[in-house]
Amino acid sequence: MRTSLSALLLSGILASCSMSQTKTTSEVNSIKTATMSNKEIVGTFLGAVLKNDAETMRKLANSDYIQHNPFLPTGLEPFIQMLPVLQENGTTAENIRMFQDGNYVFMHNIWRNAKPFGADEMVSFDIIRIDENGKVAEHWDAMTPLVKETVNGRTQTDGPTDVRDLDKTEANKALAKALVEDVLMGKNPNKITDYISAETYHQHNPDIKDGLQGIVEAVEYLSSQNNMFQYTKIHKVLGQGNFVLTVSEGNWNNTNNVFYDLFRIDNDKIVEHWDVIQPIPTEGLANDNGMFGFKND
Repeated sequence: MRTSLSALLLSGILASCSMSQTKTTSEVNSIKTATMSNKEIVGTFLGAVLKNDAETMRKLANSDYIQHNPFLPTGLEPFIQMLPVLQENGTTAENIRMFQDGNYVFMHNIWRNAKPFGADEMVSFDIIRIDENGKVAEHWDAMTPLVKETVNGRTQTDGPTDVRDLDKTEANKALAKALVEDVLMGKNPNKITDYISAETYHQHNPDIKDGLQGIVEAVEYLSSQNNMFQYTKIHKVLGQGNFVLTVSEGNWNNTNNVFYDLFRIDNDKIVEHWDVIQPIPTEGLANDNGMFGFKND
């Protein structure tokens, strides 16, 4: 079972890009990656993954492709060798959102036929780094089961997808980072209204209600259970316009976890939130790269 899970884990994620963003092998042969955006490079690579097109994958990715999914071996060839398992299990995924921040492309995806992971449907965040030569170089992810019934009536992935306010990218990244530091890391939790809109706050965590009151109720309940999540370190902040993704580490349910939080910002306030929380495994690891290890670029 672990072999199947390991094989599908990255395959399902990397198959998540919509086909409209992919290119054929002949198109790759005629277009240099230097003329393609990082989104287009990722989209083309993912199209090759969907088709088990090893030739195109080798053209677009480094042979020493670095894997941060703890259950998958690092390197491009081990990944290519696993692709047939994707077709055997019928695992597919749908890309909901795709953003670009410099040489990083980050995505919000839904997996289907994902029983090897423990659930029929899963939600994931994925990050791919493109190197200075325009090659797919590195991958990070986190995933959680898709929940059908949520306390806020929203799904874990619905909501706006359009990128706006590109001129505010850096300011919005700073706002999201400050929220995590002050509120989620507990440096100054009383400043929550400095960051989150008191008028409109759409929540996509399936266990938390909409609005600031939903956050207050969740904190009160988790605290009463002596199970309040504790963020301890921010590893990466990525953004494009009004969307910002923070990747953090912390403790919850007596385990060490990775926290992926996607925020939508409007008029200098956070108005929407999606997340994925995944325990960081310590056994059965296929690589020693860890789930973080981001470069300072």
